[in-house]
Amino acid sequence: MTADKAAPASGSVLVVGGGISGLTTALETAEVGYEVFLVEKNPYLGGRVAQLNQYFPKLCPPTCGLEINFRRIKDNPKIKVFTLAEVQNVEGEPGNYDVQIKLSPRYINENCVACDECVKVCPVERKNDFNFGLDNSKAVFRPFELSFPMRYVIDDAVCKGSECAKCVDACKYNAIDLKMESKTINLKVGAIVWATGWAPYDANKIDNLGFGKYPNIITNMLLERYASPNGPTKGKIIRPSDGKAPESVAFVQCAGSRDENHLPYCSYICCMASLKHATYIREQYPDAKIYIFYIDLRTPGLRYEKFYDKIKADDKVFFIKGKVAEVSEDPSTKNITVVAENAVTAEKVRETVEMVVLATGMQPTAAICKPPAELNFNPDGFIINDFDKGGMFAAGCANKPADVVSSNQNATGMALKAIQTLVRR
Repeated sequence: MTADKAAPASGSVLVVGGGISGLTTALETAEVGYEVFLVEKNPYLGGRVAQLNQYFPKLCPPTCGLEINFRRIKDNPKIKVFTLAEVQNVEGEPGNYDVQIKLSPRYINENCVACDECVKVCPVERKNDFNFGLDNSKAVFRPFELSFPMRYVIDDAVCKGSECAKCVDACKYNAIDLKMESKTINLKVGAIVWATGWAPYDANKIDNLGFGKYPNIITNMLLERYASPNGPTKGKIIRPSDGKAPESVAFVQCAGSRDENHLPYCSYICCMASLKHATYIREQYPDAKIYIFYIDLRTPGLRYEKFYDKIKADDKVFFIKGKVAEVSEDPSTKNITVVAENAVTAEKVRETVEMVVLATGMQPTAAICKPPAELNFNPDGFIINDFDKGGMFAAGCANKPADVVSSNQNATGMALKAIQTLVRR
């Protein structure tokens, strides 16, 4: 789509980010009659939620909400979706913005029916970034089973292109175009909602917790992928070093959060995520022992507090109030010893377990890659909403750490703010 076909500024909203907050913002805006351009840098919509095994409050799989939202988007002509798209520049004022967007080539056109024939003949493998590199996919791939749009994509960083072209020969629908090129489009919109989401904090930066050094120390998002039916182990939680069922697991809370050397703030979701992960492990391994090392547990709201009470009543789950100072590995067994000082008894606790999960915090994507627009940021990289100025707003985890429910509520509010910008123009 080119700029001259874009909707007039008074009636259109740009939503940047196709995660749960972006989807909610786009749908709430479009379903009251406004045109929406939804821009996502990945080849699929769904964001971090798509990578989860289950999410609160109902502990349902992400397909529960995403499938419905994808259908609503597909059925709504007011929403135009651009994947593999990134905002390059924003100019203008509330009610009248000129936005430049770069579209990277997918190499797969709308003829694709996701028949999988191209994948079968592709000879090249790549690290599967959807699974955080825990397994491989082919150079031509579909990110996950229910990904939207329902089309494959080719990773041009590893694809051999015309030197191979086996996928082209295998496709019966003329859906593969290895000559696709990137292009730039320009849109005029009246308001912009930045729903750029979050990234897991890089656990390699936390020197004393052994991630990347000891194979049986993983992060909370890696555990989500292990537990997911469409993950690298088809939902089986195993020790990375030997594929063994773990008989004991330690969770290290605030791994990189509430730490002036890393993320100084509370990431809001980590405590509840670890309690949820305890249910994953206990369901698969009823005899497994779980140790949760924490500074203090934060379970916001009555429903979350009840969930905590349920986990606390499990006689195989042990809570230790103490910040983990160090970890070490037994080279012969690959077991991990976790050391912390119990803040209640003042005793040094040493617990040896078969696997450790670091509850790493959330870092706003805007702190890693700042949006090319005149926005206000706090020192941690979250976007500060300027409601007096209006025009551009941050939704969900672009604005502050939040869970799925809070992100949806916030996104609905930002949809209303965007619409108010259009109405008041």
